[in-house]
Amino acid sequence: MIRGIRIWFIIWHSMGNKYFRCCVRFLATFLFLLTTSELRGQVAQHSELKIVVGGDHKYPPYEFINEQGDPDGFNVEITKAIGKVMGMAVEVRLGGWSEMRTALEKGEIDVLQGIVYSKERAKIYDFSPPHSIVHNSIWVRVGAEKIHSLDELEHKKVVLQKDGIVHDYLRETNLNINFIPTQTHAQALHQLILGNYDYAVVSKLPGQFYLNEIQAHHMVDVTVPVTSHRYGYAVMKGNYELLGRISEGLATLKKTGQYQEIYDKWLGVLEPQGVSAKTIFRYGMIVIIPLLLGLAASILWSRILKRQVANRTIDLEKEMKRHKEALDELKRQQKQLIQADKLASLGILVSGVAHEINNPSGLILMNLPLVRDVYQDALPILDDYNRENEGFSLGGLGYSKLRNEIPAIIDEMQESVTKIKRIVEDLKNFARKDNSVMELNVNLNDVVKRSIRLTTNSIRKSTDYFHVEYADNMIYIMGNNQRIEQVVVNLILNACQALESLEKKIEVRTEVGKSSVKLIVKDEGCGITNEHLDHVTDPFFTTKREIGGTGLGLSISDGIVKDHGGKLEFASILGFGTTVTMILPLEHTEVN
Repeated sequence: MIRGIRIWFIIWHSMGNKYFRCCVRFLATFLFLLTTSELRGQVAQHSELKIVVGGDHKYPPYEFINEQGDPDGFNVEITKAIGKVMGMAVEVRLGGWSEMRTALEKGEIDVLQGIVYSKERAKIYDFSPPHSIVHNSIWVRVGAEKIHSLDELEHKKVVLQKDGIVHDYLRETNLNINFIPTQTHAQALHQLILGNYDYAVVSKLPGQFYLNEIQAHHMVDVTVPVTSHRYGYAVMKGNYELLGRISEGLATLKKTGQYQEIYDKWLGVLEPQGVSAKTIFRYGMIVIIPLLLGLAASILWSRILKRQVANRTIDLEKEMKRHKEALDELKRQQKQLIQADKLASLGILVSGVAHEINNPSGLILMNLPLVRDVYQDALPILDDYNRENEGFSLGGLGYSKLRNEIPAIIDEMQESVTKIKRIVEDLKNFARKDNSVMELNVNLNDVVKRSIRLTTNSIRKSTDYFHVEYADNMIYIMGNNQRIEQVVVNLILNACQALESLEKKIEVRTEVGKSSVKLIVKDEGCGITNEHLDHVTDPFFTTKREIGGTGLGLSISDGIVKDHGGKLEFASILGFGTTVTMILPLEHTEVN
């Protein structure tokens, strides 16, 4: 380049033509600008760090290839978000799990975005702080012999994922287990469904995700999680700069709340709910009972007002028999005033208490997983100490007994706090006026299918005879998908709770009429007395208080249906079951 410029410079001085000199000057300037632009482009190109991130192509909802052929899932979104906040160009490459581990060790990829931590793996890789916790469960076909731990799998044929954490563990132990590795968790469950093996050890969430997708309700996990592990990023030993960037990016996402949004999108809906009556009694004495007493006082005051209004209405009817239309309008306005007074009273209580409850509850929920991890890490040390000092005690209790009870105690604490947060959210939903956007995109058949997927676990535990029938000519209606789905889920769960044995049936059916669409949920449960039937949608009215019922579910559902211009109808025979019909007005746009 420099040599060419010198030649042009000599020609320029040797020529007397001013026009030629101008042309030469223009070409020299153009070459200089072009060279400078290329250099700036090269500098900019190298300023952004480019990394290749690997993962499992069949591990939903954490990471998988979606229908469009692109990487998708919780891990993928977290990785892309970290790359954005840390200024890294990220290429996500998904494949077989064993192949991805090999690719990291060969340097073909820079980092694994979803790998369980273990001491053995820590000799090869460096790990980031975990972005989630994964649990492994033992899965069987319904009716098979139940297993409670990995030790009981000796002499059994067990299928699991190749090079997964359970595979690594079994290779290091002396357990006499005939284990057969497969490439993915889905293949392991598929082999179990075909009856080729006795048991499968598979991660809990991916197992539920796969079985719900293929509607394999005859498969169950027969244990509480047999193992729980920290799940996060890993790089090859010594790659501290890249690991530091990833760890810093993950911390930034958690601090800004973006991590929680991604977590709720992919994992929050699959989280188990429920709490024992014993735990409710233990912690309800501290928080829930005072709150319910205050709310009961508010409802009592509202009922007194309602009674006074009703008496006044009777007097007005005697005085204004010839003005029935005006009287009906007055009664409607009076009912609105009663509801407004009720919601105002409840709103004052909720706003004053919800914040104080949610802060300590959130702190407990955040710290309990750490307590569980600390206890798991301390177990080997405590076991060694117990062998040397047999019969020693902790907190006044023998270690041998306490060793098996602490995990259950931690689980009960976590379930209790979750119950508290759910009740507070129910109260806030009850008091809050719904401003959800109504759109002409609700297909009741689709809503019912999603609701059944969400309640599959409860259905499987409640009945062996679940039947659903969809209307062939279903049409779109105006409404809010999520709010109607909340009603359907609540009706199905109520039906499950009403059943007294697995032999009792639940039937779900959708219908299309001339001016409305219907959902019918029928169960063969214990039924409802005529005395209680008229009060099932009253706030805080419940016949299941001893098992944790709050009496808000049907009240909230009834409000949602009324907001959509519909209604809930109840029919029940004590001892024979209950039928609930949800009726919603329809729009005329037909689904193809």
